[in-house]
Amino acid sequence: MNIRGSICALVTPFTADGALDLQAFGRLIDFQLAGGTQALVVAGSTGEAHMLEHDEFDRLLAYAVERVAGRVPVIAGTGEAGTAKTIALTRRAKASGVDAALVVVPYYVRPTQEGMRRHFLDVADHGELPVLMYNVPSRTGSDLLPQTVASLRDHPAIIGIKEARGDRERIDALAELVSPDFVYLSGDDASAGAAMLAGAGGTISVVVNLVPQAFRALCDAALAGDTAQTARCDAALSPLVQALDCAPNPIAVKAGLPVLGLGLAVPRLPLVELNDGPDRARLHQALSSLASLATAAA
Repeated sequence: MNIRGSICALVTPFTADGALDLQAFGRLIDFQLAGGTQALVVAGSTGEAHMLEHDEFDRLLAYAVERVAGRVPVIAGTGEAGTAKTIALTRRAKASGVDAALVVVPYYVRPTQEGMRRHFLDVADHGELPVLMYNVPSRTGSDLLPQTVASLRDHPAIIGIKEARGDRERIDALAELVSPDFVYLSGDDASAGAAMLAGAGGTISVVVNLVPQAFRALCDAALAGDTAQTARCDAALSPLVQALDCAPNPIAVKAGLPVLGLGLAVPRLPLVELNDGPDRARLHQALSSLASLATAAA
């Protein structure tokens, strides 16, 4: 399985009354594939996984698998706070036909490094899917350290890690762990170019929901080692990446969906829609600027 390059952490569109909007979800998937996105994450944190009912989770995965039809890998977010629940959800994702599981470090409970090590081993042994670990300390309250990652990377069912810490020390430490059977994926849009230049095999991105072609260009340049082109792509994307930081993810990225005809901006409580005002105007301006650049380049 080749999970590399530009990977979208898909949002989950909802209708005005809060139901799943599978028609909008289908448009979003088509938009990603047409823009060159190379894999899709469904029901991750950007997809408001913890606001989905069990049947909605199953329907969302099954719909994505059918719509994608094998063109790119489909990865399900299956991480829970408990190991047994994570294994059960991973098995359910397997039944939906996805290719791999993205398993976040257990949140809120703050396990030790040994607890995290044993958690991922159990999920890899019993979850029935290839596992991408996911470290995002700002959301989970725990940091999966590189030495713990090193102790897990040779398990045949653990195929890589998504790392959301974008500091140079962490980037370099994880780049050293890359092997033919273990991929390091950036989980931080702001440092994605630097991570890929250092050895990351791709990026699981939020901003790519709105600009798949521009983000694919960044990934292609960085993975080719073209530092000058990577810098140009980074500079073009930076205003939008910064604009998305105005509210907790995925509030801001969902505010961009209506502009592109990809769905409504509404998340589920306790998340609330981005208010009209400077933040929304800044987001729309950044999208408009990128669209103008793309038109000029064409």
